[in-house]
Amino acid sequence: MAKSTKVGRFRDTEAASGLALISPTAIYAILLLAAPLATIILYSFMTDGDLKVIWDFNLGNYVETWTDRVYRSIMLRSLAVSISVTIVTVVLAYPVAYFVSFHVSPSKKALWLFLITIPFWTSYLIRVFLWKVILGYNGVINSALMSTGIIDEPLTAISYNVQAMVVTLAHAYAPFAILPIFVALEKIDRSLLEAGQDLGESKFRTFIRVTLPLSVPGIAAAVLIVFIPTIGDYVTPNLIGGGKIPMIANIIEVLMLVRDDKPLGSAIAVSAMFVVTLVSLLFLFSIRKYLRTPK
Repeated sequence: MAKSTKVGRFRDTEAASGLALISPTAIYAILLLAAPLATIILYSFMTDGDLKVIWDFNLGNYVETWTDRVYRSIMLRSLAVSISVTIVTVVLAYPVAYFVSFHVSPSKKALWLFLITIPFWTSYLIRVFLWKVILGYNGVINSALMSTGIIDEPLTAISYNVQAMVVTLAHAYAPFAILPIFVALEKIDRSLLEAGQDLGESKFRTFIRVTLPLSVPGIAAAVLIVFIPTIGDYVTPNLIGGGKIPMIANIIEVLMLVRDDKPLGSAIAVSAMFVVTLVSLLFLFSIRKYLRTPK
């Protein structure tokens, strides 16, 4: 009787109402996110058989992932490309966000944000194809340079290499970096900047000592938003890299769909997630003092 009374009281509480509201979303997330992730983790400890997975628990897949020179080098290349894309994207996105926040009139900021999000209107695959047309062997840049007589034969340094992949990915993820930085800059109290200049600080020193530190939360969000998905990109290496510069996602695709080695592919996927998580946590730990909410 007492137990039923407690249950009845709980149903009338605010916590029960909150659980009722989030339960559909929680169930959806568990079914579509947690369940596949748990399956991948479970497969990573199994053994590959002839077109089937043998339920024999072992660590052999992880040993091969971390000791095989090919897998290790591709993992490092993916990490290097992702870090390069993140640095280029954030460095280019910050001036745009700063300009919109500090130099565009409030009545026109919505228009600028609208223009920044225009690339989202087209498919990611189409945008990658367009960069292939621009940077390709017979693309727009090479054709223009050859038609003007600047070069005699197409440049090979701008296509089918890591640099072309970085340029393409940086363009694709630029809006994801601009928006969080813009939001962080908008939250800065302008009176702090005026106070710094009233105390004799130049605009540059005010930016370094006030604006930049206060915008770090937006920078951190931009870094994570760009870094995490780019390390798992497999469309750009196939199209812009010409399939000659595979990243970790391409190896996982081959193992899963071509070789049908789901345990090894799962182990590499879990290892990649571990590396991404570790790097992200180290990054957040290194800037933790700038992320603290002032009291």
